[in-house]
Amino acid sequence: MTLAIRVLIGLVAGFLLGLALGGSPSAAAVRTLAVLAPVGTVFVNLIRMTVIPLIASLLVASIGAMAFRGGFGRTVVRAVVVSLGLLVVTATATVIVARPLLARIPIDQGAALALRAGASPGAQPSSPPTVGQWLLDMVPPNIFQAAAGGAMLPVILFATLFGFALARVAEDRRRAVLQVADGVAAAMQQLVAWILVLAPIGVFALAVTLGSTLGLSGAGSLIAFVVLVSALSVLAIALFLYPLGIIAGRMSPAAFVAYCAPAQAIGFASRSSLAALPAMVESAERAGLPPRASRLVLPVALAIFHYGAAVGQTFSVLFVAHLYGVTLTAPQLVTIVFAVVVASVTVPGIPGGSIVALVPVLAAVNLPLEGAGILFAVDTIPDMFRTTANVTGTMTLTAVLRTSEDSHGFNDDIAR
Repeated sequence: MTLAIRVLIGLVAGFLLGLALGGSPSAAAVRTLAVLAPVGTVFVNLIRMTVIPLIASLLVASIGAMAFRGGFGRTVVRAVVVSLGLLVVTATATVIVARPLLARIPIDQGAALALRAGASPGAQPSSPPTVGQWLLDMVPPNIFQAAAGGAMLPVILFATLFGFALARVAEDRRRAVLQVADGVAAAMQQLVAWILVLAPIGVFALAVTLGSTLGLSGAGSLIAFVVLVSALSVLAIALFLYPLGIIAGRMSPAAFVAYCAPAQAIGFASRSSLAALPAMVESAERAGLPPRASRLVLPVALAIFHYGAAVGQTFSVLFVAHLYGVTLTAPQLVTIVFAVVVASVTVPGIPGGSIVALVPVLAAVNLPLEGAGILFAVDTIPDMFRTTANVTGTMTLTAVLRTSEDSHGFNDDIAR
């Protein structure tokens, strides 16, 4: 039995138990809820304790490695610019579209307040900051103090700047730092993989609280989440990636569909972008891209450009805010877009990695992290669409770069 099925069983069983306990005034029901609530909190805290070293090390390793492997040549610079542009535009569009959609999902505000009150300490929503305070919080005088306090945004910003600074460091010293960062990232991913083995138990405990507090509206909300986030992923592919690939990639609609389809099918079925890589390389070379170019751009883009996160993570954060009855301000919405764009680079290459990468985004706007645990339980279907978006984004990026750089330009970047 796969982890996804065990987690789903834990969600359903926990929710049903929560429904039963929520309507019971007996002392046994109260004691059961009191025992299970800390179990869910412990599971969330286990994930929380890995987030800062995992995200920081992945950012440093990913950004620093790009410089180490050949410098920021024209192709890499264009790839970064196009990737960031797509992520920002899509995440912003998701914010605009998702808020009115979520407003139509009914959540009892009294139950939402009770759910928020039961969230783990340190993850409680507080009064939203002003624009000035938001800017000050992004650049704290002591990054270690900020990290100790769980402030994710300054940690993300510092790790990103640190990774770019490695590009200016002598090669032997840069290599040493990258080896440490790679080692820490690999160890943290292994630790997260061990923690996720406990996910069925943790999700069961979290679902008991959700079921007892929100009742049947909680189940309806989760179903609506799955449908909406999957539909928005398809829309993002159709409205952003396909037009860009067809116009900027100079392909006919039929040719671009044929170019993407084999890798999309594998990515959708396997929920793994890496499994789709051979089909992506074959399609790129069949479409006339220089073989060396496709084998440089595709793996790099696959590793750092997770287009599906622009929709999936953004909508997930907004859904958690709606679920817990939290009203987000304009600075917080900007923070979400910024955090999603950066955190999308750091999605761990493990099952459930996208949900782990959601934690720092929730923390950046001080939302309850228990929301990530609940969404992890229903992530199987959204992950299929998110992986398809990732694969399509990588194929689109490669097609666009094919027209912006000739074969000689690609080879120059590879040679440097």
